Amino acid sequence: MTFVIQFDVEGDPVAKGRPKFSQVGGFVRTYTPKKTQNYEEHVAAVAKEAMGTTEPLETPVAVYVYVNMPVPQSYSKKRTEACLSGSERPTKKPDLDNAIKSILDGMNGIVYKDDSQIVSLHATKRYDSIASVHICVKEELQ
Repeated sequence: MTFVIQFDVEGDPVAKGRPKFSQVGGFVRTYTPKKTQNYEEHVAAVAKEAMGTTEPLETPVAVYVYVNMPVPQSYSKKRTEACLSGSERPTKKPDLDNAIKSILDGMNGIVYKDDSQIVSLHATKRYDSIASVHICVKEELQ
């Protein structure tokens, strides 16, 4: 039987920030920006709850990610309707690929052992009335 897990991460998606560097005692230290780190921890907490007592998958997986962006409040009623009907798509920040990176990193070690197991990835950015990310991960067992 193929394992499938689905869950939603509420709130605005956060794009993976570029690594930051600092010098401590003559050594360079690399770290993830706090905003990205907090979001990855939020994704991890939701993924842990969804997984329950299930161990991280060790098989190849397919990941489906639907990034739901809120419609800007400054948009007119007509434009808001266009956004919610799908005829206007979000082309503003965050970049879809960077948002996906923080989501996948947040699931690392919880839903799957390592993100190198991802053999198929489908991602969509769309408008919705509520900002969230819908995630579905399933085993790819041919």
